[in-house]
Amino acid sequence: MKHAAGEIRNADDLVPSVKCGVLVDDTWQRRGYSSLNGVVSVISILSGKVTYIEVMSQFCKKCDTKTSSFALKHQCANHKGSSENIEAIGAYRIFERSVNSRGLIYSEYFGGGDSKGYDEVKDIYGANSVVKCEYIGHVQKRVGIHLRNLKNKSKKLGGKGKLTDNFINKLQNYYGIAIRANVGNLLQMQSAHACSSAKNPMHKQCPEGSDSWCKNQRAISVGKNYKDSNAGLPKSIMNIIKPTYMKLCDQKLLEKCFHGKTPNANESFNNVLWTILPKNTFVELQTLSLGSSIAVLLFNDGFSGIIGVLNELGITPGHYTLTHYSSFDTERIVTSKRQCLPATKLSRKKKRVNRKMKNKKIENKEGVCYKSGDF
Repeated sequence: MKHAAGEIRNADDLVPSVKCGVLVDDTWQRRGYSSLNGVVSVISILSGKVTYIEVMSQFCKKCDTKTSSFALKHQCANHKGSSENIEAIGAYRIFERSVNSRGLIYSEYFGGGDSKGYDEVKDIYGANSVVKCEYIGHVQKRVGIHLRNLKNKSKKLGGKGKLTDNFINKLQNYYGIAIRANVGNLLQMQSAHACSSAKNPMHKQCPEGSDSWCKNQRAISVGKNYKDSNAGLPKSIMNIIKPTYMKLCDQKLLEKCFHGKTPNANESFNNVLWTILPKNTFVELQTLSLGSSIAVLLFNDGFSGIIGVLNELGITPGHYTLTHYSSFDTERIVTSKRQCLPATKLSRKKKRVNRKMKNKKIENKEGVCYKSGDF
């Protein structure tokens, strides 16, 4: 991790600390809100590597059993509190040590709105010294949450031709597309729409030209007429949901999404971690720390990083070990590149849509078969 931090800092730079943005996330060994173990990771947006982790546990077997070994020196639990507070406490510890241990100032905090981690660190280097940035996916989900809450409060919003669940999903998806397609361009983000229809066209603010995301403008650029098949929303419904939608299109909120980042890197690290330490097997802090360190090594440098550890231990890797480690890393890179191809992403998207449509048809055919407290 120090090596990953060193890649960000310039060795010839006289500045003792370098500013950088980091992706912050925590992961629990057990689902729900009762996990005894958790790991908070910080990933640099510049290098994409883990620069620091905080391994936390609420359980200590020696302290719990209170045997004669209780007085002996041992690695005890390092967190007392709820599992929900692991991210906030872990983030504070990491940011507090960042300057002395890594020579970095984490000036930008990329995280979700599901914990108070940012509130704990926003003033750690000085008043408002850390800027909060939002993940696109998390902001996108707020559209669906806010509109569904509004729909539940006002029954007249629901029904055919109105604010249905499918239309809410459409608005949510268009909101995410508008941000991802216009990273760094606030005006283009705010000009996107999803309620346009043949009776009520809304294309005045759409970008013109063949490269426009608007189908109507693309058709005009080649001299064709675009027939809008979308039903849109009645003006009465639009007037009700407009204040809610305008809050989500606020300039300050969208500016936090300029970076276009997602928590995929954190989720990828979490996957590596729990592959090494299966969630169905409880471990104590010492084992959790060892497994987390191996996960960081594999995530940052691949299997080639293990070779350096073996050399430090005085173990010389053989020919077959080196060959297989190299093949593992090559396969990992090839798979990653293939999954990032536009065609592969489009294929995954189509599969998700088809799966949702298939499940919807089955639900409509079978009716409600399982619902808490309904039978």
